[in-house]
Amino acid sequence: MVEHDALSATREAYDAAAPSYAQLFCDTLRERPLDRAILSAFAEVVTASGDGQVADLGCGPGYVTAHLDELGLAAFGVDASPAMIELARQAYPGLRFDVGSMAALDIADGVLGGVLSRWSIIHTPPGELPVVLAEFHRVLAPGGHLLVGFSASDDPSHPTQVFDHAVVPAYRWSPDHLAAMLRTSGLAEVARMVREPQPTDRRQFQEIQLLARKA
Repeated sequence: MVEHDALSATREAYDAAAPSYAQLFCDTLRERPLDRAILSAFAEVVTASGDGQVADLGCGPGYVTAHLDELGLAAFGVDASPAMIELARQAYPGLRFDVGSMAALDIADGVLGGVLSRWSIIHTPPGELPVVLAEFHRVLAPGGHLLVGFSASDDPSHPTQVFDHAVVPAYRWSPDHLAAMLRTSGLAEVARMVREPQPTDRRQFQEIQLLARKA
């Protein structure tokens, strides 16, 4: 029930914020060379492992899905917000975008070469995250890769910290704790990127991107 309430609240909040969100973040990657670098590395390892489709889960208005397509991946987007999906379809009519929940993906077992979860787990209550990670593992093919981005907690002794997100309350995670959860789900960490906050950043959080592989 908690997960359902959180998912409903997140969907409704992003539906309401969709137009302003899309306008605010449409050029984000242009200003983030490190993010572009890790996405390029993700594309390379997915291709080297046998290619296959890539799901951008929590795709929002679709600009990162489009970037993955430009990198040569057969990428499609999934988001819980119908308004976000509508914007993505309008902006990128040549790409596939579906409404869906990360906790119950309408994707067959073991068919994906990659899963991208770029700050899309942050609104998932901690008790429900194992279900989402199990879905990531289920849809990935053996040897497939997951790239998950999130904000780090300040205290490693605390697995999660709640923070006041602009759209809906969200969670920061201890990178080591989340990496351990990935291992429990059958996804072994390959690499991680840590981005320190810049003085001009509104939130002074470390940003983490973990690359993991399904055995």
